[in-house]
Amino acid sequence: MLLRDTARMVMVTAAQNGLGVTSVVSNLATALSLAGKNVLVLDENPPQHNSVGMLGLNQHYDLLDAVRYGKTWREIVLHSRQGVRILPIARAIRSLPQLSKARRGYLLDCLAEASNGAEIVLVDSAPCTGASVVSSALAPGQPLLLVLNATATAITKGYALIKRLAALDDRMSLVVTVNKARDEQEALTVFENIERVARHHLRVHVEYLGFIPVDEKLKRAAQLRRPVVEIFPGAAASFAFEEIGHNLMLLPGTSDKDAESLPNVVQQLLVRRSHPPDIALAVY
Repeated sequence: MLLRDTARMVMVTAAQNGLGVTSVVSNLATALSLAGKNVLVLDENPPQHNSVGMLGLNQHYDLLDAVRYGKTWREIVLHSRQGVRILPIARAIRSLPQLSKARRGYLLDCLAEASNGAEIVLVDSAPCTGASVVSSALAPGQPLLLVLNATATAITKGYALIKRLAALDDRMSLVVTVNKARDEQEALTVFENIERVARHHLRVHVEYLGFIPVDEKLKRAAQLRRPVVEIFPGAAASFAFEEIGHNLMLLPGTSDKDAESLPNVVQQLLVRRSHPPDIALAVY
């Protein structure tokens, strides 16, 4: 892969459950790691339904244990066979507002240290199903990757999510990948429907990142708790994740020379997701 020498953070989310966000994060992270990138996954989902499990790992601690039991981030972070680092942060997000100032600072320092040196941070985000959750899904100046599929419900809810996000940040950077598509033509049809209405009605620029085809080998890999790019490297889904990873790294990122360093951006995201502003927005 011919990838730019920049760092970036990408929120990966969907407007509903069941669209494969965790599968996308796990396989995309593995593809990038196999391409030589230093990858950190921030896992916002509970055990049994997160990237940790999909990568065949067992979680014993999480970021909140850094505060409660004096653990360092190095004792908490997990390492996949392909070199991906995964930091479980679900409980930390929920607990951060209740922590003392000192403990909160320590937790954020751990997060910054863990992300220092990463070339890309992927956030396996909980689904953005409510306005307050959506409002906290915006990492400062970083792209948000929206996972869709070819169903009418996913397209409708995806557009509603984009509308809520656009109301919060008109400079939002949004990219789309279509999961479980029969072929690229179907994926492009889904994308073009979303892109057209977002551009005409919301003036939001949406980019196409690629698609993941329906692939029995991907389903089998998930059953084995292994990334498809590792155990079935010749599968159609594996090539798709490699292409999406390539396209993702070509997006504008945060240079190490920028004032907003990647560790700072990661810290801001965690703070924001623990204190989402109240918002009420009708979707027509």
